[in-house]
Amino acid sequence: MKTFNVGIIGATGMVGQRFALLLDKHPWFNVVAVAASPRSAGKKLKDAIGSRWAMTEPMPEKIGDLTVMDATADVEKIASMVDFVFCAVDMKKEEIRALEERYAKAECPVVSNNSAHRGTSDVPMVVPELNPEHIEIIEAQKKRLGTKRGFIAVKSNCSLQSYVPALHPLRKYGLKNVLACTYQAISGAGKTFETWPEMADNVIPYIGGEEEKSELEPMKIWGKINGDVIENATTPNITTQCLRVAVSDGHTAAVFVSFDKKPSKEEILDAWKNFSGVPQELELPSAPKQFLHYFEEDDRPQAKLDRMLEKGMAVSIGRLREDSQYDYKFVCLSHNTLRGAAGGAVLMAELLAAKGYFDR
Repeated sequence: MKTFNVGIIGATGMVGQRFALLLDKHPWFNVVAVAASPRSAGKKLKDAIGSRWAMTEPMPEKIGDLTVMDATADVEKIASMVDFVFCAVDMKKEEIRALEERYAKAECPVVSNNSAHRGTSDVPMVVPELNPEHIEIIEAQKKRLGTKRGFIAVKSNCSLQSYVPALHPLRKYGLKNVLACTYQAISGAGKTFETWPEMADNVIPYIGGEEEKSELEPMKIWGKINGDVIENATTPNITTQCLRVAVSDGHTAAVFVSFDKKPSKEEILDAWKNFSGVPQELELPSAPKQFLHYFEEDDRPQAKLDRMLEKGMAVSIGRLREDSQYDYKFVCLSHNTLRGAAGGAVLMAELLAAKGYFDR
């Protein structure tokens, strides 16, 4: 595989920091540009972040020494330096939409961690193991944007990475009704216990916008390309509650599901064990070997023990059993800033690279 020069837009934030760690020494992607807000522009990245470095591993020296550019003022300059950018900015939705389209129209593909374009009908929202075929909509998007190689591809919300992958291989049994309660780590809010001390010994029963995303976004992932748009699926019915809990990393979900054709417990376990996707077939660098991992122990998965399974890119499942109101219930866990954010975006970029979307 050829190598590509990449930029990180929003490099000072928590997801941007995670991108820096994941891309340091990546076999295909070489970070040559970092960008953030005007107040960080002109400083070395390590100085712009300073004491706000939130990762447990140290900042990569080479990336830390890059001079931060202005994410909005330097679009054309950044586009001329890179083959594509990762985007994880903290701005208003309409501003993010406009910024990402500016990069795309500057013939710079955008792999976005932001939610702004998830509802745009010709922007693929991809979990690479689940709906890799959605990247084919990019040709229609480029036609709309008037670009030759510029486009936007987005990853889904971190919350649904904990239950949609487990439901996906069970769709052949006719998913009917799904109830998912998510228990979400504070890093999903860009926080640590140092910066958010009031979260210690606490649960907050509300995360703004999270339940809508958790109920709507799976419909797009399970949708189909029809002409120049992705048409959302109409089933299953999904209802969610999303809570913020006192955990540093790792989103847990309690899932209840009923089917049109109820499978046996053995059929469900077999579907999870044998499920793999295009990333596994292509042996993409960030792809987990076993995407869905089932724990037999009653007290697993646990965030502290299991979030780093397969370098944080696998989904852990446990406690599958029949339910008195639904057909089955089970518990899932995913690492919200790896599989759920930066890691998922890097895996999507690897898929796009392998399929030739970054070629010149």
